[in-house]
Amino acid sequence: MAHLSLRPQPLGIFPPPTGYLVLPPVDGAEDVCVSLLAGRLPEHMPASLRFYALALANDQQGAWRALANDPTPEAHYNRFVLRSDPEAYPHLRRQLNGDLAALLDLVAYMGGLIDSPPAVETLRGEIAACILPAHAACALARQQYDAAIAALQRAIEEVRRISPLFAAQLLDHLATVYLNANQSSAALQALRDAATLAVGGRLFDLRAYLALRLGMLCQDQANGQRALLLEANEWFQEALRCCSVERTPDLYALAHYRLALTLLAIAPSGNGDQATRERAIQSLRESLRVYTCETHYDQWLNAQITLANALRISSAASPNEHLIEAVRLYDEVLAHRDQDHDPIGYGRVLANQGTALFHLGRFDCARDRLIRARSIFLSHRDYGAAALLEEALVEIDCRVSRTENQELRTENREPGTENRELRTRNQELRTENQEPGTED
Repeated sequence: MAHLSLRPQPLGIFPPPTGYLVLPPVDGAEDVCVSLLAGRLPEHMPASLRFYALALANDQQGAWRALANDPTPEAHYNRFVLRSDPEAYPHLRRQLNGDLAALLDLVAYMGGLIDSPPAVETLRGEIAACILPAHAACALARQQYDAAIAALQRAIEEVRRISPLFAAQLLDHLATVYLNANQSSAALQALRDAATLAVGGRLFDLRAYLALRLGMLCQDQANGQRALLLEANEWFQEALRCCSVERTPDLYALAHYRLALTLLAIAPSGNGDQATRERAIQSLRESLRVYTCETHYDQWLNAQITLANALRISSAASPNEHLIEAVRLYDEVLAHRDQDHDPIGYGRVLANQGTALFHLGRFDCARDRLIRARSIFLSHRDYGAAALLEEALVEIDCRVSRTENQELRTENREPGTENRELRTRNQELRTENQEPGTED
């Protein structure tokens, strides 16, 4: 068999092994291909294509059994995709040629059965696009970034009009290569193109992933540039529109966490930015629906500390509520953070909690936390952080001193106040006695 009679095939759209399967030219297969190329499973799958539906459901054994009695070349190839038996490869390779032979060699290469991917000079469309990434991987192994980029760029052009979803995934791969080659601007553009191509497809998880990755790259490259931070904000919002906590909890939590960081960077201070900071606080709460100390320790720690810090600096109408919650969140972090493993990090949490306690007017507790944090910073030669805490401790002492002096002045004023009241009453009496004389 020289070439597949049914083209284009939905190659590369779904994860392996499904992404390597081909559809035979049976009744209804063309309509199924149209649906699959758009990233959706058809409502009605012909019985002869049941193997593909089982593969999409991650039932590889069931898919293989559904093909067991099918004598067609496509079925022989698909069975090898689902169960790559090294002993079957040489026999099958003699039976196939053309497109199927090239795809068979690709699967064998990916499975480690042969040493190099098949040639692509005579291949076109989705077949070439499926194989070219393997050539890019070989080039990357030799640190030949230009060759890897060229291979992926050709793959994208081969399939851009045939399968935008496949092209979007190839652009995501290309962005990674650009980043490894220190070409961040090109990586950003590749991901923007990928996100645009994915909009028309039904793979919402892919759209959410691409939007999340693009937002993270904008955020990481921003360096204070407001335009990139605003773009990151938009992409994180797009990611959240395409995912849910029930279907993709980790992606949902990461999108909310990164969105919160972006919002806090856009609105670091000032009453006018309070609404933006409140949205960041809400996103951090959403991320903590997924991140727990037991299941996602590092992510939980970062989100918990960031939420506590956001609450601490917030200037809401009822700031005490935020400060009290911040103190509680810091307590939870300190209870689970290892001071010996990360003393500086532990000291920062103590210092931030001390600041929150100071703003609550709990000066004794604040002084205790700040002294402990200062001791940690000094013992690890972080003199700058220690000096800042020294200033805070001086401010606490001054505040306490002013409060005590105010109380003393209040006590000392009380007798004088009574004397002033007596003098006022005497003045009123003298005025009354003068009134007849005034009339004369």
